[in-house]
Amino acid sequence: MTEHTEHQVQPVNPPKKRKGISARRIFLYLIIPLVAFVYIVPAIGVILTSFKLDAEIAESGLWSIPRIIHFDNYEEIWVDANVRTYMKNSALVTIPATAISIMLGVLMGYVFSKLPFKGSELLFIFVLAGMFFPPQIVLVPLFKFYNTVNLYDTLWPMIITHCGFGLPICTLIMRNFFSSVPMAIREAAIIDGASEFDVLTRIMLPVSLPALAVLATLQFTWIWNDFLYPIIFTQSDEMRTIMVGLITMKGQYRVAYGAQGAMAVVASIPTLLIFIFFQRYFIKGMTMGAVKG
Repeated sequence: MTEHTEHQVQPVNPPKKRKGISARRIFLYLIIPLVAFVYIVPAIGVILTSFKLDAEIAESGLWSIPRIIHFDNYEEIWVDANVRTYMKNSALVTIPATAISIMLGVLMGYVFSKLPFKGSELLFIFVLAGMFFPPQIVLVPLFKFYNTVNLYDTLWPMIITHCGFGLPICTLIMRNFFSSVPMAIREAAIIDGASEFDVLTRIMLPVSLPALAVLATLQFTWIWNDFLYPIIFTQSDEMRTIMVGLITMKGQYRVAYGAQGAMAVVASIPTLLIFIFFQRYFIKGMTMGAVKG
């Protein structure tokens, strides 16, 4: 009788991963809350100040917790200050400037990504060069130009200037996003009889909602919070935006810290709402717009 010796092969177990948190993750867990705290501290100070009377601010300072929550500052800016006019002017500047710059960025980004022509790369670089010019160097020529064409102390200079300076970033993001969409999709639509306008509006725009959300959030925030152009291109109180009204607001013999804090809170509400509305697309759009192109 022959005995067969069976050699059983023992399976090699993969090395077990060490349980625990890596040093990198610990560092991130520590540094992210710290950075968030540094950014949020000024906002907390403004909110606390907006609910305190001037006498309490003079007594306990700007950073103390209010003993009683007062809404007098909000009532003051809404009744006595020109905050409704400031908010209306900011909206009349921000909404059309954002819409026009994004619309032009979509058109130029589509052409540069899907319809290249001779010299298009050079023209694209020329458009992007506008991102590297500081706005301060064109203030004097623009001031003279708007004054010559009788647009000074109106809302038009701010709308036109923001459209011009917003065009490069809008073109860059939309061009990178459209470049990530396969060319075969456009070619198939053209074969089926679609025009370039149909391809853009029915195919490209629906899939570009993340990129459009990024542009809408960035452009709206930048234009709404702008202080430089309104202070240079306007003179009368009726043409001021909310940021100029905020910085120029003061009492007869004192600085109205409480009223300024209340106006700052009110001025931040539109940008906060825009970010909340587009937040589901914001991170996705930033990532997709930076991957290819």
